[in-house]
Amino acid sequence: MTGLAEFCITTLKSQFRGISNLITIDRRASKPLYQQIYDSFRSRIIRGELRAGDLVPSSRELARESRISRLPVLTAYAQLLAEGYFESRVGAGTFISSSLPSRSTRSSPSAPRGQRLLSAQVAALPKYERPSWAEILGPFQVGQPELQKFPIEIWLKLIARYSRRMRLKALQYGDAMGLPELREAIATYLRTSRGVRCEAQQIMIVSGSQQALDLATRVLLQAGNATWVEEPGYWLVHHVLKAARCRIVPVPVDAEGLNVTAGIKLSRIARAAFVAPSHQYPLGVTMSASRRLQLLEWAQRSRAWIIEDDYDSEYRYGSLPIASLQGLDSNARVVYIGTFSKVMFPSMRLGYVVIPFDLIERFAAMRQGMDICPPHITQAVMSDFIREGHFARHVRRMRPIYAERQRVLIAELERQLGDNLTIMGDQAGMHLAIFLPPGRDDRKIAATAARQSLWLSALSSSYAGTGPRHGFVLGFGNAKAREIPQAVRHLKKLIY
Repeated sequence: MTGLAEFCITTLKSQFRGISNLITIDRRASKPLYQQIYDSFRSRIIRGELRAGDLVPSSRELARESRISRLPVLTAYAQLLAEGYFESRVGAGTFISSSLPSRSTRSSPSAPRGQRLLSAQVAALPKYERPSWAEILGPFQVGQPELQKFPIEIWLKLIARYSRRMRLKALQYGDAMGLPELREAIATYLRTSRGVRCEAQQIMIVSGSQQALDLATRVLLQAGNATWVEEPGYWLVHHVLKAARCRIVPVPVDAEGLNVTAGIKLSRIARAAFVAPSHQYPLGVTMSASRRLQLLEWAQRSRAWIIEDDYDSEYRYGSLPIASLQGLDSNARVVYIGTFSKVMFPSMRLGYVVIPFDLIERFAAMRQGMDICPPHITQAVMSDFIREGHFARHVRRMRPIYAERQRVLIAELERQLGDNLTIMGDQAGMHLAIFLPPGRDDRKIAATAARQSLWLSALSSSYAGTGPRHGFVLGFGNAKAREIPQAVRHLKKLIY
């Protein structure tokens, strides 16, 4: 053997030993050996420690150096070859792929360099922050029903029964509009309980009211459109419209609901109005009949759309439930939205949209592009839950419970806080609002309360314009009546 040949062999062995030392193998780890070998090579290639064209030890050599079986090495090599990290050259061996970019063109995934380009839609949104009150159940949480009273055993029996009889067709993609049986059940319920004028073919099943709001915005609006929103109003509507780059027009809300005259003065030619006429969020007021008719007249005259969010209309205490705005609409200008999250449980993520007949195909086309269709099993079980009367019984059972909790909350607020606070929205729903005296900052108080496990929703967060009023939205759906006096005492200490 010549000196040059001996030198080359010695160099290659040294190189192989160097690469072998880079491969981390732990026989005691739960991760399979082939996965450890694959991960070691891949991570070192990405970091630039192994570069394009570097010779890789043969599977036999690496197995011998690592003192393991050759099989896991072969498995790892096969995967690295399949993914393009390795390349095999006939008669020469296995190499780091020459097609990989050099290290200078790559950056660490944990430390990106340069400007990160994002869409205008997501750039318009505020920073995502999971509300502190969403972590643990407690008094004053907004949007939380009484989960301990939900008939979970009935729900689980319906799931089990349906699962036993489920057919293969249920595993296939469904209709973008949703399951026909559920749509029929919802249409019957809305006609009899909410005064909605609809047929089953107008119902689209969605993942909660938030998806419905987003879907309606995508179908009906475009960037730059002026859009009325209630002031104060549902803050996630603001997010949807900001992402769509619409021009938000905050229209004041008073004791009669949205002030239509003020809206016309602010923007007569707005493309849409987002309203919650039966139980406005966050103030809890009900839109008067005159305002409803005025709003419908404006929409017809301006060729505008009304998106009616009817999120918790099942619970009204001083009178029968208020009929929907959509039921008064004779010109198909209202898109009606409802949800089961407040009546059933929040994680259900099941809602519905009542679509004007001439828009059904456009809504279905947009929905198909978003997520194809709603999931099947939850729809089927909810359909049984409604048709067998469980839904109506649950609503009847919960209505006096929530009424009692609301009565206790109002009584305690008046007794402990007296005339220092204004209470709004004491006729319906599972929350009410209070205004703070001048000089109080609701967000600072809410942050302090969260550290003391009291969950307050700052009223000022519901304003889209300048000069918000400060106060709190107090949920009582998940607050036991016996817990409310102590919670109000805690609130009083934070305010004063």
